[in-house]
Amino acid sequence: MEIHPAIARDAVTILTLRHAAEDWLRARGIDQWTPREVPLTVIEKQVLRGEFFVARDSRSAQIIGAVRLIWSDPEIWGESAVRAAYVHGLVIDRSLVGVGLGRDLLTWAARHARDEGAETLRLDCAETNPALRRYYRNFGFSEVGVRDLGRFEVVLFEKFLR
Repeated sequence: MEIHPAIARDAVTILTLRHAAEDWLRARGIDQWTPREVPLTVIEKQVLRGEFFVARDSRSAQIIGAVRLIWSDPEIWGESAVRAAYVHGLVIDRSLVGVGLGRDLLTWAARHARDEGAETLRLDCAETNPALRRYYRNFGFSEVGVRDLGRFEVVLFEKFLR
């Protein structure tokens, strides 16, 4: 697997992976992402701003996962004096669930954030998603708060990188 900044033509694949994740979550009754709430134009803008990174299969060059890494998140986290990186939109090819791809993308995000001077890596997930909460805790993240987004509450997670 190789991870690189996404390019414009990757936006469609990123959105396709997200749609598969949205459908999977919905089928399990998990209110994490509303299906089709994010249009292609939003993903395209995020890619153009350099926020998305894609994981490609080393042999086929096919995109097998993606992660959005940003350097501020006032909407969910508020303003912060701590230099932090924020993970959003982590998606993997549903056919590769269970092989550690999500863990590998989080490991890469933590290393990249640390290399860029971040002290912490932050992310969030729906309060009603106990499996994902456990996954993040097992990866070394600590639950540090809850934020009401109106439609649902998210749990805030943080992992110190130093």
